[in-house]
This record gives sequence, structure tokens and C-alpha cells, in this order.
Amino acid sequence: MTGMTETARLPDPRPADRWSLFGIALALVALRIVGFLLIAALVVTVALLVIWVGLPLLLGLLVVLRRFARLHRRLAARVLGVPVLDPYQPVVTGGLFVRLRVRLTDGATWRDLAWLLEVQTIGFALQLAALISFPFLPVGWWGSPLLLRLDAAISRLLLLAPDERLHQRIDELESSRQDTVDHSSAELRRIERDLHDGAQAQLVALGMNLGLAQELVTRDPAAAAELIEQARASSTTALADLRSLVRGIHPPVLADRGLAGAVEALALAHPRPVETDIVLDGRPPAPVESAVYFAVAELLTNSAKHASARHTWVWIRHDAGVLTAMVGDDGVGGAEPTPNGGLAGVQRRLAAFDGTLSVASPLGGGTIVTVKVPCVLQVCTAA
Repeated sequence: MTGMTETARLPDPRPADRWSLFGIALALVALRIVGFLLIAALVVTVALLVIWVGLPLLLGLLVVLRRFARLHRRLAARVLGVPVLDPYQPVVTGGLFVRLRVRLTDGATWRDLAWLLEVQTIGFALQLAALISFPFLPVGWWGSPLLLRLDAAISRLLLLAPDERLHQRIDELESSRQDTVDHSSAELRRIERDLHDGAQAQLVALGMNLGLAQELVTRDPAAAAELIEQARASSTTALADLRSLVRGIHPPVLADRGLAGAVEALALAHPRPVETDIVLDGRPPAPVESAVYFAVAELLTNSAKHASARHTWVWIRHDAGVLTAMVGDDGVGGAEPTPNGGLAGVQRRLAAFDGTLSVASPLGGGTIVTVKVPCVLQVCTAA
């Protein structure tokens, strides 16, 4: 008996857009017909097991069920925007009884059967409701994707064993770690480039001017004084460049006043009115605080550049071990994460801390971006 490994996992999908979700809902409702036929065939096949003819039929139907479940895994991955693993044991070659025994002893087969009953009942109701409600605004605009994501989440939960979910979680953490390493490397290159092109050049000019002034101080005091004045200007420019660089790494206002004060400073510097509602009983760990600060800064910048909003607001709370920051505006909407866009960069920064970012941005309906990062606040005590 030899074994072949089936496809272990699916490639990372991109989240489906709203019209793709409508097509998925239509496909899911149409697939329910196949599901009902599959259930009927399984019932008849089980009845035929007493006369042995049901054995090859059962094996064939289990193969069909596996492919049917795999198709739904792919659709669930498109809806949720995350890969969904194939948790099956390796395929074996051999006689009818060997192959049937391997299928029936695979826990994934029984999870597929349980999922089939769920998707033909509760799942069918959710999918049908999502399809019917889609054309109706505003209920369908918000409710239809929510129903589809709920159905996909239930399917993902039933079709994955705990160990497969653990493996998937490990893969997600490895991916976020790699993104963090790439981001850190890019930041180091940016800092090196800024130092080379900015402060370093100014300090070199400063040294040269001071050297020339030292040579001219006795022969031409006026020229020496002019060179010293240029050196002073170079030192001022170098100091400004260094301060700007430090603010890009860890803003002093964040270290001095914490996340609440730093976000309020961002709001004051915003070109449009920004309302802040921040209640924190302590300070997050410094890396989390920095990540959330830069996330809010990026979101406020996006609002100013792209949203054409008249009013923007920031809401931050810490509850049940999760730091939540919401940035909203009354702009044009239509914001979506793109592979190389600012929102994707925020997602990568947050992923290092197991954080998430979600976007609600219907066209013409404004934008609300929610950032969530699990953390424990550190209580600040007076010195």
C-alpha cells in the first residue's frame, strides 16, 4: 500500500468584494441542490450496504463528498479572506476495503458528514437570506456580507479539526513574523538613507566649515566668522533632521504623554476637525502603543487625503484585554485594503501583535476603520 499526499492547503486568497460575494451567494444556493441529492444518495447507499453493492457506492460518494466540501472550503476562504486547510489523511491505493477503511477512519470524513447536514439546513437559510437581502438597501448592503461571513465561519469551524486550526494559526503567525522582519528591514534602510542624505551630510559640511574657519581665523577673521555662521546653520539643520528621524521612529509626544495625548496631538495637527473620545486606564506596552499610534496616524492621513470628509473622529477603549481604536469620517467611502496600499501596511504592522484591522466603507456612506490589538494595560503610578 502506497500513499500520496493530497493538497495540504489552499493559497492565500484575497477577500471577495461586494459583487463577488453576491456571486458566491448565488453559487452556494445553487449548490444546495447538489447537497440534497448527495444526502439522498448517501441514505440509499447506507440501505444498500446489507447486500454489499452499497460498499463501492459508499466509497464513490465519500469521494464526491470530499470534493464537495473542498469546493466549499475555497468559497469560505474567498468570503473570509483567509486560507482554509484541507485536513484529510493521505490518499492510499489498494483494494476496496482498504480504501474504504481509510476513508471511514479519517476524522475529516465524519466532520464532512456533520458539515453536510449543517450546510443543507442552517447554512441554506443563511445563504438564501444573504441572496434575497442583497438588492435591498441599506439592509442588504451590510447584512448580506455579514450573513455570508457567518455561514463561512461555521463551515470553517466544522471542516477543520482543532489541530488543523492550530497549524493554520502557526502559519498565520509565521507569515506575520516574516512581514514584520521585512518591515523592520525596510525601516532600517529608510533610517540609514535618511541619516546619509540628511544629518550626515550636514555634519560633514559642519566639520569642513569649522576646519576652514580655523585656518582663516588669524588671516581673515571676517571669512572665518562667515564660515562659523554657516557651520551653525548646518548644525541647526542636522539637529532638525535628527529630531524628524526620531519622531518617525518613536514620537517624543508618545513617550511623554502616552497614546491618548499623542492621538490628541495628531487630531490638533489634522487639517480638518477631529473629535477624540479616548478612555484608557493605563498605557499599553510600548511596541503596541507605537503600532496603534502609527495606525491611527495613517488612517487620519488617509481621511485627509482621500475621503473629502468634513468631520473625522477617533474612539479608543480597552476592554476585556483588547485595545480597540476606531477612526471614522463622513467622507466619500469606498476604502478597501489593496496589496501595496496604506491599509495593508497597517495590517502588516498590527499582525506582529496579533492585531486585526477591519474596514466598513460603503460608497457615499463614510468610512469606519477598526483596529483591535490584544494587550494588557500598564497602570501608571505617580513618581
